[in-house]
Amino acid sequence: MLTASMKTLINSLWDKFWSGGIANPMTAIEQISYLLFIRRLDEVDTKMKSDAEFTGEAYHSIFEGKYEIKNTKETVEKETLRWSHFKQLEGGEMLQHVQSKVFPFIKQLNGENSSFSRHMEDAVFIIPKPSLLVEAVSIIDQLYEDIDRQLQSGQVFHDTQGDMYEYLLSEIASSGKNGQFRTPRHIIALMCELVDPKLPEKVGDPACGTGGFLLGAYQHILSHHTSKEHQFVDENGFVRGTYGDKLTDERLWKQLRENTLFGYDFDSTMVRIGLMNLVLHGITKPNIERRDTLSKNFNDDNEYDCILANPPFKGSIDKGDINEGLSLSTTKTELLFVNRIINSLRMGGRAAVIVPDGVLFGSSNAHKDLRKMLIESGEMQGVISMPSGVFKPYAGVSTAIIVFVKGGTTEKVWFYDMQADGLSLDDKRDKIDQSDLPDIVKEWNTRKTSQNEARTAKHFYVPVKEIMDNNYDLSINRYKETTYITTQYESPSKILMTIQSIEDEIQTGIKELIGIIG
Repeated sequence: MLTASMKTLINSLWDKFWSGGIANPMTAIEQISYLLFIRRLDEVDTKMKSDAEFTGEAYHSIFEGKYEIKNTKETVEKETLRWSHFKQLEGGEMLQHVQSKVFPFIKQLNGENSSFSRHMEDAVFIIPKPSLLVEAVSIIDQLYEDIDRQLQSGQVFHDTQGDMYEYLLSEIASSGKNGQFRTPRHIIALMCELVDPKLPEKVGDPACGTGGFLLGAYQHILSHHTSKEHQFVDENGFVRGTYGDKLTDERLWKQLRENTLFGYDFDSTMVRIGLMNLVLHGITKPNIERRDTLSKNFNDDNEYDCILANPPFKGSIDKGDINEGLSLSTTKTELLFVNRIINSLRMGGRAAVIVPDGVLFGSSNAHKDLRKMLIESGEMQGVISMPSGVFKPYAGVSTAIIVFVKGGTTEKVWFYDMQADGLSLDDKRDKIDQSDLPDIVKEWNTRKTSQNEARTAKHFYVPVKEIMDNNYDLSINRYKETTYITTQYESPSKILMTIQSIEDEIQTGIKELIGIIG
C-alpha cells in the first residue's frame, strides 16, 4: 500500500511537472511513464543478471554490446543507457543523454517491427529543462526506495508499485474526456473474480485505456497459480499472489505474457501509457493496439473467451463509421460497446462489463433491443448495482456490473445491491470498514445453491419471464422490495402533557434560582 510519504512524493512529482511547463495530465503521465519504464528496465535486468550468476545459467543482458542510434552514425555502449548510469550525470548532460540516446533505445527495445516499437514510433521525450529531469529522477528513486523498504518488510512488490502507478494515473481521470475515467483497482479485481479468466484463454478489453483490466486479469491468473504459502489476503478481502510458482512450464509463462491479454483503444497516448503500465508489471510483450473497435475496420468476432471492460459512457460515433456487424440502431457508445463485446466473445465466452444505469432501464428501442439481446442470445447471469460514489471524485454517475455468457439460456438473473465498496462514497474516498466485495464473491460462487428468494435482501434471483414482462428491465430497483418499519408515536394530547410537565419543571427551577441569588 502507499505510505503518506509516497503520496507526498507523487504529489511533488506532479507539482514539478506543472511548474516545469508540462501542465497537461495526459502529457505529464506519459513522460513520467517513460522514466518509470527506463528505471524498471535497469532494475529487472540487474536482478535477472544476478539470478543467472547465482544459478550458473546463461543470461544475455539487454544492456550488453553497442547501440547504433537510428538515423545517425553514432554508437554508444548500452551500459551507458542504464538508469543507474545516467542519473549520476550533471543536469544538462543528463537531459541530452536521455533525449538523444536512452529514449531512442527504449523505443526500439523489442525490435523495430514489434507492436511496442510501432506504437512508440511517434513518442517524443519532451521534458524541457535539465532541472525538471534531475528532480523527477530523484523523486522516482525515492519512491522506489520506499517500495524496497516495503518489500523488505514483507509487502508484495507488484502490489505497491501498482498502487503507486494507479495513484499517478488518477490524475488523468480529472480531464474526463469522452466519458473516460479510470476504473478503481478493487472493482477490477471484483470483476475478475466474477468471470475468472484463466490459462490458456484469450482475454480482451475493447476500450482498454491504461490497461487496468488486462493487468487485473494477469494478476488474477497469477494468484491462481501461486502456492498457498505465497498467497495473502489483500485489503479488499481477495486472495492474491504474484509468484506464479505453480507455472512450472515456461510455455505457460510465454502464453500468459505474450498471447493471453489483448487490448484496444483509439487514443494513441492511452495506448502508449497502457503498454508502459503492463510492461512495468512484468508483461514482457503486451498486445495493445490503437484501433476503434466500433468502426468498420474492426472485425474480431468470436475471438475471446473472456472480456472485461468499462467502455466510455458519453461518447457517440458517426453513423457511417459504425461496424455493419453491430445490429443496434444507435450511435450511443455505451450501447454499441456491449453489442461489440457480445460479437467478440466466442460461444460460451463470458464477460463482465460496467454500464451506466440508463442501459438497464432506458426506454428507447436501442436500449430495449440490447437488453433483449443480452437475455435471448445467451445467459444473462447477474447485475451488481454499484453506489454512485464508486467513481468519485471524477464522476458521480450510477453504474452496474453486468455479467453474461454468449450462448446458453437465461432462466433467471441474479441481482446484488452493493452498498459499500470499502471506501467512503464522497470525494475523499477514504478507507472504511464496510465492504460488500467479499460477500459479493461468496454469494456469487454459491448463488446456484442459495435458498434466499427474499427481495428485501441484498441479493436475490428474478425469473426471466418477469424481466421480459417488464420490457426487459434489468434495474434492481424494479424488483427489489423495500421494507418499511412502522414507528408508533404517542397521541398529540400525551405529547403536549409531557411538554407542559417539562415546562413546569423549568419554571420551578427558575424560581428557585431567583430565590437563591436574592
